[in-house]
Amino acid sequence: MVQNSSSLRLLTPTFPLYLATLVQALADDNTEPQIRVAAGLALKNSFTAREFSRAQELQAKWLQQTDQETKSRVKALALQTLASSNTQAGNAAAQVIASIASLELPRDQWPELMGTLVQSVSNGATHQKQASLTCIGYICDSQDAELRTALVTHSNAILTAVVQGARKEETNPEIRLSAIYALGDSLEFVGNNFKHEGERNYIMQVVCEATQADDSRIQQGAFGCLNRIMGLYYENMRFYMEKALFGLTILGMKNEDEDVAKLAVEFWSTVCEEEINIEEDNSQVDNTEQMRPFYNFARVATGEVVPQLLTLLTRQDEDAADDEYNLARAAYQCLQLYAQAVGPNIVPPVLQFVEMHLRSDDWHYREAAVAAFGAIMDGPEEKTLEPIVKQALPILISMMEDSSVFVKDSTAYALGRITEACSDAIDPSTHLDPLIRSLFAGVHDSKMAASCCWALMNLAERFSGDFEATSNPITPHFNQSVQTLLEVTSQAAAETTVRTTSYEVLSAFVQHAATDSFPAIAQLSDVIIKRLEETIPLQNQVVSIEDKIALEEMQTSLSTVLQAIILRLEKEIAPQGDRIMQVSLQILNILGPKSSVPEAIFATISGLANAMEEDFFKYMDAFTPFLYNALANQEEPSVCSMAIGLVSDITRSMGERSQPYCDNFMNYLLNNLRSAALSNQFKPAILQCFGDIASAISGHFETYLSVVAQVLQQAAAVTAAPDGSYEMYDYVISLREGIMDAWGGIIGAMKISGKTQALEPYVSSIFQLLNIIAQDMNRSESLMRSAMGVIGDLADAYPNGELAEAFRQDWLSVMIKETRLNREFQARTIETARWAREQVKRQLGAHPTTNHCTQLLPTSEPG
Repeated sequence: MVQNSSSLRLLTPTFPLYLATLVQALADDNTEPQIRVAAGLALKNSFTAREFSRAQELQAKWLQQTDQETKSRVKALALQTLASSNTQAGNAAAQVIASIASLELPRDQWPELMGTLVQSVSNGATHQKQASLTCIGYICDSQDAELRTALVTHSNAILTAVVQGARKEETNPEIRLSAIYALGDSLEFVGNNFKHEGERNYIMQVVCEATQADDSRIQQGAFGCLNRIMGLYYENMRFYMEKALFGLTILGMKNEDEDVAKLAVEFWSTVCEEEINIEEDNSQVDNTEQMRPFYNFARVATGEVVPQLLTLLTRQDEDAADDEYNLARAAYQCLQLYAQAVGPNIVPPVLQFVEMHLRSDDWHYREAAVAAFGAIMDGPEEKTLEPIVKQALPILISMMEDSSVFVKDSTAYALGRITEACSDAIDPSTHLDPLIRSLFAGVHDSKMAASCCWALMNLAERFSGDFEATSNPITPHFNQSVQTLLEVTSQAAAETTVRTTSYEVLSAFVQHAATDSFPAIAQLSDVIIKRLEETIPLQNQVVSIEDKIALEEMQTSLSTVLQAIILRLEKEIAPQGDRIMQVSLQILNILGPKSSVPEAIFATISGLANAMEEDFFKYMDAFTPFLYNALANQEEPSVCSMAIGLVSDITRSMGERSQPYCDNFMNYLLNNLRSAALSNQFKPAILQCFGDIASAISGHFETYLSVVAQVLQQAAAVTAAPDGSYEMYDYVISLREGIMDAWGGIIGAMKISGKTQALEPYVSSIFQLLNIIAQDMNRSESLMRSAMGVIGDLADAYPNGELAEAFRQDWLSVMIKETRLNREFQARTIETARWAREQVKRQLGAHPTTNHCTQLLPTSEPG
C-alpha cells in the first residue's frame, strides 16, 4: 500500500494536491484503518527522508512550493485525526504532525502547536489524549539539531502536557504510559525547569510514583526516565537519591518483571558512568571552582547495590542467544562499571560472593561467581588484585574443565580479563603451562572459542619480551600452540568464527615470537602459502552468498597470518617471495568486485615489499596492472586507499628502482586528488605519497615538481572557519601534515641530487605555511614533528646561509622552542625539534655567499 501511495505522488499534477488527497484519506473515519495508516505513512514520508539531499528537497517542497491554504488544511486535519477513535490512525497522525513540526518549529512557524497539544491532553477524549502525548514524544525524540534547539522555548508547554498525563491520578494506563514515554523523550529540553526546585520536585515526584504503578510498562517507562534524569541532571540528584531513588531502584532490581529490573540495574550503570566521567573531568581542571559536583553515590551504595547485582548474575537464561541482552548481562555490565567507579571498594563484597559460590553444586552460582571475579578486573589497582588473582588462578584453570559449558565459557572470559588487566599476577613458571593448555582445549568449542582466543592473544603479547630476544616465556609452548591451531583451522567441520579467531591467535603468536622460533615460523609459512593456494580452485565451487563469505574470510585470515610471518621474518622471507607473489596475483585475478580480500592481499604484498626492498623489483611488471586498477578504483574507496599506501611502501622499499613506474603512479595519484568521487580524507595520504616518491627517486622527481608544488600551494590555502566542525579541523591538520611530509621528501630529494635551485620558486610558500601553522593553535604533535623536519631540511639544503633572513624571524624561533619544550610530546618529536634548532643555528652562523632567495621569503606574520 505504501508503494501505491508513492506511485500516486508521481502521477498527481502538483505536490499540494497530493498532500491534500493523502490527508483527506487519513482523516476520514469511514476509510478502512489500514488505508488511513498507509496514507499517514506516505504523508509523513512527504516531509522526511533518511538521505540528506532527499530530505532537503522535501523540506523545500513544503516550505516554498506549498500554498498556505494547503498547509493549514493538512495541519488541521492531522490534528483532527488525533481525536480519532482508531488508535492506528491517531498514531499515524502523530507521526505526520511531528514531521511537519520538525520543519516549522525551528522557523518560528506553527507556534500554536504545543498549546494545541496541551489542550488536547487536558480536555480531549481518551484516544485524543493518548495520541497527543505520543505526538509530543515523537517531536521530542527527533534528532534534528535545529528542532531540538527550538524545543527549549516550548519546554513549559511540553512539561505541562506530559506531567499531567503521567500523574498517578490518571486512571487510564494507556494515557499514563504515553505520557511517561513522552516525558522521557522531553527531558533534554527542560533543563531550565529542572533549575527551579519546585518544578523539579514535582517532576521527580511524578516519575517516582510511576515506578510504583500497577502496570509494569509504566514502571519500565519511569525507570527509563530516572536513567535519563541521572545522566542529564546528576548535580541536582543528591536530595532525591537520599529520599527516594536509592530505595526505589533497589526495590526495582528485585521486581519480578525482568524488563523493570533491568532498567533499575541500568540506573546504577548510569550513576557509575556519570561518576567515572566526572572524576576524569575533575582531574583535568586546575581550579577547584571549575570542578563538577561529585556525590559518590556509587561508593555510598556499594553495600546495598553490589550484593543485589551479584544475586542477579545468577538469573542466567541458558537459552539466550550470545548477543541477547538480559537481566544477568545487564547486572554484569553494571558490575564492571561499578568496579571502575569505586575501585577497591568493590573487592570485599565480590570476593565474599565468589568464595561462597565458586564451588557450588548449582552451575548458575558457579558461573555467576566466576563472572563476578572477571568483572572487577578493570577498576581496582593491579597491586590490589594481584595477590587475589594469584590465589584464584589454579582454581579458575581447573574450572575450564567444568561440567557446564556456561561455566567454562565465563571462566575463559574471566581469564581473558585477567590476562588483559592483571597479567603481572601470572607466574610463567607455575601458571603459564596449565593456563595455555586449558585455553587451547577450549578453542575447539564454538561457544568458548572467542574468549579462549582473546586470552591467548593477550598472553602472547604480555610475554613477548624484547623484539630481538632469542626466547621468551611463550617459546617452550610455541611449536605445540602452532600445531594445535593448524589442526583447529584445518577441520572441515569447524565453524567460520572458530577458524577466524584461531587464525588471529596464530598471527599473534607469530608476531610476538622470539627469534628461537624463526625456524618454526619459516615452516609455518609453507603451510599457510599452501592453504592459500588451495583456496583458488574453491572459487569455482561458490554457489551462494554464504559460500562466498566463508571463502573470503578464509583467504583474508590466511593473508593476515602471512603478513605476520613476513613482518617477523623480514628479509628471511625472501625464499618464499615467488610463491607469495604468485598466489597473491592469482587470487587478485579471480576475485570479483566488492570483495574484501584485495585489501588483505595488498597488505601482504606491502609487507613483502618492505622485507625484500630493492629485490621486490622483479615482481613489479606482473603486479603493477593490479595496482593501477586499484588506484583507479574510485567505486571502492577502501581498495583505492590501500593502493595509495602501497605506492608509498613500494617506492620507499625499492628506492630509485621504482622510477620507471612513477609516471603512472603520479598520474593516478593526481587524478585521485582532483576526483570528486573520493572524499577529502584521501588527500593527506596522497600528498604524503608524493614525498615518499620524491625520497625514492631523488632528482628524477624534478619532472613532477612544478605540478606537485602547485597542488601543495593550493592545499595550503585550505582553512577551517572559526565555527567549523571538528571534522573540518581534523582534516586541515591532516592536510597540513601531508603537505609538510611531501615537502620534506621533496627537499631531501633535491638536496641529495644537487638540484636545490629547482626549489627556490617555492621556498616562500613553504615558509608562509609554516607561519600559518605557528600562529594556529589547532595543531597536532605529528604535524609539529613534520614541520620541524621541514625546517631542518630547508636549513640543511641551503647550508651557506641563503635563507638566514627567513630563519631569523621570531615566530619561527618560538615555534621550534614550543615544540622542543613540550613535555607532552614524544621523544622523537622533541629530538626532531632539537635537530631543527641546530640546523637553523648553522644557517644563521654561516656567512651567506648569495642571498638570491631572501626576497621571496615572508618577513612578517600573515594578516
